Amino acid sequence: MTSPPESRLALLGGGFSTEDDGLLDDWVLSHARVARPRVCFVPTASGDAPGYVERFLAAFRPRACEPSVLSLFRREADDRALRAFLLAQDVVYVGGGNTANLLAVWRAHGLDRLLREALGRGTLLCGISAGANCWAEGSHTDSFGPLTDLPDGLGLLPGSVCPHYDGEPGRRPSYRAAVASGALPPGWAVEDGVGALFDGGRPVDVVTRRAEARLHRVEPDGSGGAVEHPVPGRLLG
Repeated sequence: MTSPPESRLALLGGGFSTEDDGLLDDWVLSHARVARPRVCFVPTASGDAPGYVERFLAAFRPRACEPSVLSLFRREADDRALRAFLLAQDVVYVGGGNTANLLAVWRAHGLDRLLREALGRGTLLCGISAGANCWAEGSHTDSFGPLTDLPDGLGLLPGSVCPHYDGEPGRRPSYRAAVASGALPPGWAVEDGVGALFDGGRPVDVVTRRAEARLHRVEPDGSGGAVEHPVPGRLLG
């Protein structure tokens, strides 16, 4: 599956929910198409957790943007209003939680189709953890308890994604094994602290708030294993 031309997606290994310095969130805003972007937070993966929503609003209200929240568990807009609202956003920022549940709820409300349309119109789509997994063809997730492979996603980013690559025990060997066996297609492993902007399926800007953190391209090595290719990035701050 190929991504739309000039389609911009950002995978985040941090942000307002994990750090207080705001470096990755400011980086996201710097890639918006306007100086004062409309930024919509989508907390579906957490079940629209109120505390998560408040943390987003507390982080983004002081910034040069217009923050809003899309709640699907307490949805009030009809289909026409939902489409108009989403297509008016400059940035859609998806929170972490359960990737499998997120995908199911989005499809029930038609959000998967709307996000694809928004991407094609120039909206920057981004997110952390489940909010990074969802854009790919498949991901490495704990949606079902233990770490496992989820060969499902919106397919807006070719390949697979693994978040928390260095931040959670077992992530690295488990994802490498999945790619080596073909359970997941080759993809991108995001260490905590990293931000990676993709355009047309290729990384065009990789940043980190930790000097040692990396984005990795993970592929089969041709002999039953997997190989990592670190992608150079620049240090924020």
